[in-house]
Amino acid sequence: MTSFNNNIPTKFPAVGPAAPNGDLLLANERAKASFDVKEMSKFMYTEEYLNKMYKVLEVLESEPAFDKSNRYHESRPEKIASSLWKDKRLVDLQKEHNWDETDVSIANFLYDQSTPFTLHYNMFIPTLKNQTTDEQKKLFLEPALKHHIIGCYAQTEIGHGSNVQGLETTATYINETNEFELHSPSLTAAKWWIGGLGKAANHAIVMARLILNGKDFGPHPFCVQIRSLVDHRPLKGITVGDIGPKFGFNSVDNGFIMFDHYRIPHVAFLAKYSKVVPGSGEYVKPPNAKLSYGTMVYVRAHIVLGARMAIARAATVAVRYSAIRRQFVDAANPRKWDNKVIETSVLDYTMQQYRLLPMIATAYACFFTGRDMIHLYNRNQEEMAKGNFDLLADLHASSSGLKSLVTTMSAAAIEDARRACGGHGYSLFSGLGQFYQDYLPNVTWEGDNYILTQQTARYILKTLRNVVAGKATQSEHNHTINYLLQYLENPKAKCPAQTAADFLNPELILAAFGFRAAYLAAKLAEQIDHQGRSWNSVLVEINRVSRAHCQFMLVRTFIVSLQNDETLSKPENRSMLKALRTLAALFALHTMEQELAEFLTSGYLSSEQAAMVKDQVITLLEQVRPDAVSLVDAFALPDYYLNSALGRYDGNVYQAYTKMAENEPLNKTLVVDGYEQYIKPLVHDGLSADGTTHAAKL
Repeated sequence: MTSFNNNIPTKFPAVGPAAPNGDLLLANERAKASFDVKEMSKFMYTEEYLNKMYKVLEVLESEPAFDKSNRYHESRPEKIASSLWKDKRLVDLQKEHNWDETDVSIANFLYDQSTPFTLHYNMFIPTLKNQTTDEQKKLFLEPALKHHIIGCYAQTEIGHGSNVQGLETTATYINETNEFELHSPSLTAAKWWIGGLGKAANHAIVMARLILNGKDFGPHPFCVQIRSLVDHRPLKGITVGDIGPKFGFNSVDNGFIMFDHYRIPHVAFLAKYSKVVPGSGEYVKPPNAKLSYGTMVYVRAHIVLGARMAIARAATVAVRYSAIRRQFVDAANPRKWDNKVIETSVLDYTMQQYRLLPMIATAYACFFTGRDMIHLYNRNQEEMAKGNFDLLADLHASSSGLKSLVTTMSAAAIEDARRACGGHGYSLFSGLGQFYQDYLPNVTWEGDNYILTQQTARYILKTLRNVVAGKATQSEHNHTINYLLQYLENPKAKCPAQTAADFLNPELILAAFGFRAAYLAAKLAEQIDHQGRSWNSVLVEINRVSRAHCQFMLVRTFIVSLQNDETLSKPENRSMLKALRTLAALFALHTMEQELAEFLTSGYLSSEQAAMVKDQVITLLEQVRPDAVSLVDAFALPDYYLNSALGRYDGNVYQAYTKMAENEPLNKTLVVDGYEQYIKPLVHDGLSADGTTHAAKL
């Protein structure tokens, strides 16, 4: 019997793809750019940030702990192990290279996979920074910054998520010992979905109902040690573990925890804003009831900013690949290369442009709005430090509604981009499948997207009632008041557009979005305040009000930012400004087209004007098409970050794709494990002695 070596990996023949290769196609696309791509990148990120990113990238690409080549093949235990390796190595690199917070943030961004330490950085530390006293900062924050303690944020329970007021975990103050007793009174009180809790964290910010002298004061944050710092075992009175595999996000140890009359010291109560007097249990309430939810607002504001990268990444992969992928010959406009007719690039088909180019515009829209949200958050923090809480309501409402809208948009964009890549989009090597899985939790964490819209709608209704009562006047900063006032002055207003080109007027666009948002808010107020409709019965309308308001915010921020930005006003940036204005118009009108029913039912647009909007969207697609690849290049997303065969900057799609297939563990051997036991008995049953089938002899 002849033996053979089975440990021979499968290799593709040394041939290249049919000409023209992807690098030539992308070079041809980039030659069409109407603006300086590098200057656009600097405008969005600053040159300093880009230089930092390239320096960090150079380090990561040489670090085994940050290698991504096996990412799509790892089992869940392997994902957790490699993630912990990366987390530890990142701490070392921070010391070795003297990295600051921005460098570390860039490293985590480029690695692009949440890990057991992610919540330590994103929620545990921000909460300790914003809600602790000086004493607590020394006790908890300083060790956390040095990684001497590893934390997470335990709010969600298996029975309660968005309804924070319904949380069941209790923290009862014991006057005699000056302690709090944490307790999970039911199974539904188990903290659940807590990132980093399953295996990594030894501390947690725990949101629990504060019980003082028999009175319930609602959820408050506590910093709680949950595992031994010596051997990492759970402390007595604590049951903690991992919740198991998820649809995605499997590199994170999302965990559960239950408390059995677990005692914690008085200092565990985060006391920057509210206090419990030692001994008596007297409660000193915060100056504003929503201050304890500051971490949620912080995270939501950054989720809005993060949406731009999610959409940008999806668009980058799909647009580059669509420029390279060729299918069919357009008989009316055949494409030639070296005087030979070649198949048409998918990106040249109008339907593909309709799917992808508005996605690029949406990413840029989220860039400007995300930037503004962070500015608003930081400004609010400064004002609250002075005792001024005037911005908090607006920030809370804006961050809630925008988080809902942009994460819904982002999740849809990733899936649309994956589908736009055709059959190869189904491969994990596209870089979009696992990305979609890992991004999807954004639509439910930090508030379910449909629940959050209620908070935005409440704010809008309150503002509308104040406007009607004469308690609110035109404001330089509150644009909600302004569009409501404008609507109330003329609720029968009509759009003045007479041609499709009229819809390129920024003032006309803003007036249309403002009228629609105000109309829906007024209609909702009429139903609740005058028709006696219950809140539950109008939840669909509430969602529409929030969506319309936040779409107005996105459109307005995009347009106004282009009008007011000093950098863009410089003569040398004229071409960049023109490209961005075209994108702003495309984003606004494509959004309007998707929501035409509401613009029509409000009476603001006529059916003829609706047709004009549709025509203008197609015209704008034609204008954006030559810049498509350059616009995604400007996002400056390195191949290391994308981890995609289809979205490579150099265009060598098929070479990269087949190389990744070679690395598939099943291809490390010639004959599959299980052949001898399961395949051979079946096949050999039909063989003759000479190795041919019985049927072949007939």
